Amino acid sequence: MIIVLLAFLATFLVSVLLAPFVIKLAKKVGARQEILEYVTAHKDKQGTPTMGGLIFVLPAIIVSLIFARGHATVMYVALGVFFSYCLLGFLDDFIKVHTHKNLGLRAYQKVIGQVGIAVIVGFYMYYSGIVGSVMYLPWGGSIDIDWWIIPFVIFVFLAMTNSANLTDGLDGLAGWTSFIMLVFLVVILGITDAQLLANGGAIDISEQLGNLRIAGATTAGGLLAFLCFNSYPAKVFMGDTGSLALGGLITSLAVFSGWTLLLPILCIVFVMSAVSVVIQVLHYKRTKRRVFLMAPLHHHFEQKGMNETKIVAIYIVITIIAGVIAVILSLL
Repeated sequence: MIIVLLAFLATFLVSVLLAPFVIKLAKKVGARQEILEYVTAHKDKQGTPTMGGLIFVLPAIIVSLIFARGHATVMYVALGVFFSYCLLGFLDDFIKVHTHKNLGLRAYQKVIGQVGIAVIVGFYMYYSGIVGSVMYLPWGGSIDIDWWIIPFVIFVFLAMTNSANLTDGLDGLAGWTSFIMLVFLVVILGITDAQLLANGGAIDISEQLGNLRIAGATTAGGLLAFLCFNSYPAKVFMGDTGSLALGGLITSLAVFSGWTLLLPILCIVFVMSAVSVVIQVLHYKRTKRRVFLMAPLHHHFEQKGMNETKIVAIYIVITIIAGVIAVILSLL
């Protein structure tokens, strides 16, 4: 536990020191956010530095590698996924900055990248002999879905990374909710580790879980530092560089620990964002009418006149409640 806390604090300090340099560099190279024309409420945010995900992604990876102890193969894979999605998001952000438009990679290009990373993860889980295809059930017990774990994991990564990306629409929204998710995931991993050891689990598996906790804690620490600059009014945006990376890491921590089925609960605000967009698109194609004033859902609330910071506060409360529920279920 002490190592986890030290890793958290170390990443926080490194990220706080790194942030001003990243923001200054983003301004210097012209890495500024282009706001979509129809998001009129955010016109004043035009030109805010972006690609701020580097502020927490790079320190989290470095500190995790420094603090890793014993068997850490699974953590290395999780960090590889984290970095891979960060690179994919960075490429998307770079194209936006280069073209001065809020259109980066084409949808199919981004999906190919997301699926490609997820395919590697799925095959690793099934053939590694470390993670396997067993998933814990939120209501107790477990289930082994054998080779179906591969397509299932691909779907989960695709859904989660895009959902995290869609949630990144207000100052601090994706950051604060992801921070809370990571904190609760670290707690759940600790509970799982303790339960496995109490039931005579192998030491090497315990070390793998411990290192996953370090990866979650370092990312949470870096993210907290980033939020010092991203909370309203934001001085920097994480961009796809950060949002895709967060979706990738949060998903990795859950699937590698066997808690994939807790994601819809713990990440309920991500689900809300994705589902609202799906409903909006499908309903509009069928009727040429909109269900929401704007999607994702947080923009609907904005259009209804709700203050941006109030929306973020409500999402934070929802995420905390969802996290408590997820912890209670993990105890089963």
